[in-house]
Amino acid sequence: MGAFSDHTRATLPVHVAHGRTPGPAMFLTAAVHGNEIIGVEVIRRVLRLKGLKRLRGTLLCVPIVNIFGFISQNRYLPDRRDLNRSFPGSPTGSLAGQMAHLLLNEVITRCDYGIDLHSAAIHRSNLPQIRMAEGDPELIELAKAFSPPLIMQAKLRKGSMREAAQEKGVKVLLYEAGEALRFDEFSVRVGLRGVLGVMRHLGMLPQQKSAPKRTPPLVSHKSIWVRAPSAGLLRAYRTRGEVIEAGQLLGIISDPLGDSEWEVISPQAGIIIGRSELPVINQGDALFHVAEIARPVAAEGAVENLESEISSDPLFDEDEIL
Repeated sequence: MGAFSDHTRATLPVHVAHGRTPGPAMFLTAAVHGNEIIGVEVIRRVLRLKGLKRLRGTLLCVPIVNIFGFISQNRYLPDRRDLNRSFPGSPTGSLAGQMAHLLLNEVITRCDYGIDLHSAAIHRSNLPQIRMAEGDPELIELAKAFSPPLIMQAKLRKGSMREAAQEKGVKVLLYEAGEALRFDEFSVRVGLRGVLGVMRHLGMLPQQKSAPKRTPPLVSHKSIWVRAPSAGLLRAYRTRGEVIEAGQLLGIISDPLGDSEWEVISPQAGIIIGRSELPVINQGDALFHVAEIARPVAAEGAVENLESEISSDPLFDEDEIL
């Protein structure tokens, strides 16, 4: 995959687990954006599972795709390109294009399914959620098997891994959770439980003997960012996972001297699926990511129920070390 500027070799480590019996092939990728490390921990825990001895089919795991960004704790590649806008890539193009081409042809196209693990950008946090292409019944069933708090259906972005995979006939879910350069146990456990849920749905792992009842995911087809009406210091009153009403106060922006204040108001009802974690803001900064959902009032408590499920869900039938 090339080398660093000191001629140290840069590699793309892939862990391949083959089951003893035939079955689907699925990939797991993380750190496509180098500072999004929650997926790295999810894959580490998957690979430690004793249950993989009962695997049907093949699992290809790439815990660190963007090794350049991972080492420098940066979202991008050294040339500032976004790897997830560089697919399908080219063997003779930019570094991003070459990496995208390698991943697509050596990993993704060898699989039937895939889960790409992400987190929010720096200084933002995301509610655990699955993002998927619209209008694909099989992907909807996979997303439900993942069982996140929220499923976001939206159009694919040009140059993304999912777009390139879809053109090759590979079904891919994108998991978004947590914050860049940070672990949070809830996001990791939702991701781990989700990966296992998809593998069980596909028959790659046996079903749990006593599967606990799970809260059905909320579904959204549209979201907006509520932006800062002025610069200053943000005091946020709402956080990710909270269901809000149109016109509700989300926070207050103050100037450092305390002379002026501006209210941050949500223009629509929905659920907060992401927010800024940085109190120092500029005018126009994205502060709260609000997803439209059906019957917002009925969704109250859904995330709290899931948090309770995650804390009590054994995930496995045997005692596993996480």
